[in-house]
Amino acid sequence: MKKKLGSILIVTLTLMTVLSGCGSKAKASAQKETVKIAYLPITHSLAVLEEEELLEANEDSNIDIELVKYGSWPELLDALNSNQVDGASVLIELAMKSKSEGIGIKAVALGHKDGNVIVVSNDVKDGTDLKGRKIAIPHRQSSHNILVNEALEKNGLTIDDIEVVELAPTEMPSALAAGTIDGYCVAEPFGAMGVSIGAGKVLYDSKELWDDSACCALVLTDKFIDEKPEAAKEYVDQYKAAGAQLTKEEAKNIAKKYLNQKDDVIDISLQWISYDDLEITEDIYNSLVEKVEKYGLSDNPPTYEDFVKNDF
Repeated sequence: MKKKLGSILIVTLTLMTVLSGCGSKAKASAQKETVKIAYLPITHSLAVLEEEELLEANEDSNIDIELVKYGSWPELLDALNSNQVDGASVLIELAMKSKSEGIGIKAVALGHKDGNVIVVSNDVKDGTDLKGRKIAIPHRQSSHNILVNEALEKNGLTIDDIEVVELAPTEMPSALAAGTIDGYCVAEPFGAMGVSIGAGKVLYDSKELWDDSACCALVLTDKFIDEKPEAAKEYVDQYKAAGAQLTKEEAKNIAKKYLNQKDDVIDISLQWISYDDLEITEDIYNSLVEKVEKYGLSDNPPTYEDFVKNDF
């Protein structure tokens, strides 16, 4: 009888210990701040995806990341501008426009550096042969628009010498293959897709036209920054750390998990991009502002002091 009571006591104590541990973990999880981040499934968002992976494995973190995937920039921007999410990886020119229109947001880091290409049909001989061609971009408010303008200027042409069309990124490789456009510039991996299927070739990568070019940025809402400053600081710090350790091998692993692309497309795409230093410096931002004004994207872009936040 004593042995039986002893066994029951041991089992009871063990269960109490296990349940106590589970309660502690649940309590710890409940105390974490959830940060909702919007993104598009593109290589330009890999630092956001890498950070989520790292924090998920880090029990000491005070924040949890909830990734919210969108299918287009307008959808994502609507969610960001209406505070449905705490932040987003977004085309920096779109965020600048929102800021100019009074939306409470701050750019806190770059999404990446470089990472864009101008892909053209195989019959385009060189940059001067762009004249009279139809070139697609994803949005007028984009670095892709700037890069197309830079390529034209490099060859003595202007935007009036070509036909520019706005097209959904997913449609660009097939449109090039079908001959309905002559080229395009867009977020990756869609440039790499056009090359991979043989529909076109790279005319320029962004480093040739605008070295260390800004394209996407990590943007947080003022509401999130003001109401949860500690969570905002931790999120930004961890984001920059995630970018710094995002090697080509790790970037490929993350891309394969989230982007549903073939290995060769990912390999091609990752040749052109880097994530190792995602600070938005004043020089980088002023270079962007100069091009935004020069090519008519905006005549009233926000100042560095109003738009960029580095002082967490």
